[in-house]
Amino acid sequence: MLAKSFSKLPLECGTDEAGRGCLAGPVTAAAVILPKNFRNKIINDSKQLNALSRNKLQKIIREKAVCYSVQHIYMEEIDEINILNASIRAMHKCIENLNPVPEFIIVDGNRFKNYKEVPHECIIKGDGKFLSIAAASILAKTYRDEFMTRIHEEYPIYNWKQNKGYPTIEHREAIKKYGVTKYHRKSFKLLPEQLELSL
Repeated sequence: MLAKSFSKLPLECGTDEAGRGCLAGPVTAAAVILPKNFRNKIINDSKQLNALSRNKLQKIIREKAVCYSVQHIYMEEIDEINILNASIRAMHKCIENLNPVPEFIIVDGNRFKNYKEVPHECIIKGDGKFLSIAAASILAKTYRDEFMTRIHEEYPIYNWKQNKGYPTIEHREAIKKYGVTKYHRKSFKLLPEQLELSL
């Protein structure tokens, strides 16, 4: 069972993002405040769960959370401000939407910028240590997966329903063959050097 709180303050929010290493689609963040008495033995880092469990847990988190927010930052903005800044901006936008306002923020990873006057702590592998960060990782992942499944209908040749925009061999082969779409991040290295040389 993951730890319930880092700060011991009742309004502690956990935040995390999904899709940072993708070649296509948005980076998606979530922020969650869970009630003090919240318990769940299954919630964990979203990468440790299968899609079925994540989708079931998404519903539980949405129903039981004190409050939550999920935000996408899209490709054009990622290309403009870079992926790290886009990830932090997405987390900030989520926190801004929380009501009540959190008293403390715990962040998955080691990079964050101060959000107003609210104290925060960066926790490496926090999504496997604290319930609220794990809950945020599940919301970010499931909402982003839903987005990628929707845009798959528009461009099925890239198989985003399956790869969710990550740099799989199949995704890179499709980029090599068909070029890029409006959903691709133009600032990312979309093809490895050896493929670019053969174009």
